[in-house]
Amino acid sequence: MITLVLAASVLIGVSLGILGGGGSILTVPILIYLAGQDSKEAIATSLFVVGVTSLVGLIPHARAHRVRWRTGLIFGSVSMIGAYGGGRLAEYIPGTVLLVAFALMMLATAVAMLRKGAGRKKAGHKAPHAEMPVKLVVTEGLIVGAVTGLVGSGGGFLVVPALALLGGLPMSIAVGTSLLVIAMKSFSGLAGHLSGVQIDWGLALTVTAAAVVGSLIGSRFAGRIPQNTLRKAFGWFVVVMGVFVLGQQLPTAVWTSPAAWIGAALAAAVAASWTLAGRHRTRDDAAATPETTRELSTRS
Repeated sequence: MITLVLAASVLIGVSLGILGGGGSILTVPILIYLAGQDSKEAIATSLFVVGVTSLVGLIPHARAHRVRWRTGLIFGSVSMIGAYGGGRLAEYIPGTVLLVAFALMMLATAVAMLRKGAGRKKAGHKAPHAEMPVKLVVTEGLIVGAVTGLVGSGGGFLVVPALALLGGLPMSIAVGTSLLVIAMKSFSGLAGHLSGVQIDWGLALTVTAAAVVGSLIGSRFAGRIPQNTLRKAFGWFVVVMGVFVLGQQLPTAVWTSPAAWIGAALAAAVAASWTLAGRHRTRDDAAATPETTRELSTRS
């Protein structure tokens, strides 16, 4: 069993290194179903594993200049405040409602990632070393932190799209910067859990060591994967995890209902048509660019 735990732990690190997310949502099930921990101990342990793994995985991204330090530090600091407020609010909302809402938000985020082309805006990406405006970073940090506090996980799944889609950062830089934010939030959350939970430090360190190896492997691949491919991989990974969370939370009667399958098929059709429409617009814009250039040069 320990071999299976270690193999799965490597995948945690690979996910964080390549995608900048997926750590907590993978670590908790591994610790519960493979290592036999209870839910509270698994959550606390996962915060330690993900925090250390993200911090180590941050190093190769930083060396490759794929981290926006000011953006990450401000985002992480503000998201801690939002996470605290979200955690307090979560006491008054049923857990199933929170997780279902989180899963739906993950699916919406995935559609946006698959459609918008690595978070590109019409004006293009920011300069490679430009930082995001402070007001935008603070606003996004508060919102992402509040949602993370509400559902108790999902840091990277929210941070990466916020940096890429709303902030206009290239995916590789959004991934590197998200590791800084995740590390900050994980250690902050761990500090809150340690007062009431005992951690099996032997298991925690073993899982962390395997995850660190995976993160170093993943971060090396992250810089070599094309931006469009990285974005699609992240988007589809979020789709899979969102469907998994929904499957765990919704009752069996919902999934066996014909209406649910018809609704899912319609939603998939709409998402597919939306994505294809975005691709056609991108191709049309690309095709028009050379013509526009020739026309301008002719006029001049």
